[in-house]
This record gives sequence, structure tokens and C-alpha cells, in this order.
Amino acid sequence: MEEERDRAISEILRELCEQESVRVGDIIDQFGGRAFGALLFVFSIPNLLPLPPGSSTVLGAPLLLLTPQLALGAQGPWLPRFLDNRRLSGADLGKAFGRLIPWVERLEHVSRPRIELFFGPVGDRFIGAVCSALALVLILPIPLGNLLPALTIGFLGFALFSRDGIFAVVGYILAGVSAFLLYLAADVVMEGVRLLVNWLGAA
Repeated sequence: MEEERDRAISEILRELCEQESVRVGDIIDQFGGRAFGALLFVFSIPNLLPLPPGSSTVLGAPLLLLTPQLALGAQGPWLPRFLDNRRLSGADLGKAFGRLIPWVERLEHVSRPRIELFFGPVGDRFIGAVCSALALVLILPIPLGNLLPALTIGFLGFALFSRDGIFAVVGYILAGVSAFLLYLAADVVMEGVRLLVNWLGAA
């Protein structure tokens, strides 16, 4: 039997989408020892699709629970019992990942374990810390503001799953761009608040 660690994310996702329903805990078991990376990828990438308002908050909530565990060096993901036992329909999974799986397969064709200095006890925790900060941004109701953080978490999760340092580098570059854009947005908001306070004071 093919070992779980050799199976691709796309293959496992296809199998999950074909099932009538699947327990969240079983999804974690399917990804085995690489569950952290896979779950970061699985919960972040659907945010790149046009989804109903509030979807980023729903998808970001598990990331807020998982990413700190990775940052703290947990050996495997833990979910509360009510989440672990929650069942998802294969049809819903297909709607979320059906259009994404071909793109995932393209990534898998060019990915392989390399530059593994980005991983290990320190590297994995650093990925967890970066993704924890981005997950906080992801759940905020900012129009289009979730796209770049979601893409960044997706790249870092895929890098962690495949142990591919090239994808980790891309993820860190995207994280830097995200931080810069957030700084600009915060600066604009603060300037707007300052002008509003000055206008109210002069009125």
C-alpha cells in the first residue's frame, strides 16, 4: 500500500470530495504527519474563490486555532470534540475544491523536498507564527483584504506539507508584501481618523 506521506494533497482531496460525507477528524487522519501543512492549505486557499460574505471568517476560525499550535511546536493538530466530530458532505467539499484541484496538481508537478533548512523545530514554528498573524487579518471583514493573506498561508502550508523551501521563500515574500500593504492601509485609516477628529474639533 502506498504510504500516506507519499500521497499528494490533490489525490487526498479528490478522494474526500467523492465521499458522501466525512468527519473533520478523518480529514486530519488522511493527511497523517503532514496534517498541519495540509490544513493550512485547505482552509486558506478557498478564500481565493468568490464566496458568500463572511466565508473568510468561517474559514479563518480553524486557522486561528491551528496556527498557534504549530507556532508552539505541537506534534499534531488538535481540534475541540465538536469540530473533530463535525461531518462535511463530499458535495460541499467538491464545491470548495473542485476548481482548485487542477491548480494544486500543477503546483505538485514542480514541487519536491528541497532547501529543508526552512523546516524543522525552528522553521516549522516560524511558519506557524507568521500564519498566526495572517489568520488574524484573514477573519477581518475587509473587502478583498483576505486575498493576499489567504494566498500567503496557502503557499506556506503547501511548503510545509511538501517540505519545499522554494515555496516557503515565495510564502515569506508574500508575507512581506502583505505586511507592507497592511501598514499602508493602517496609515491611511489613521490619517482619515485624524482628519475627521480635526474637522469635528473645528466644527
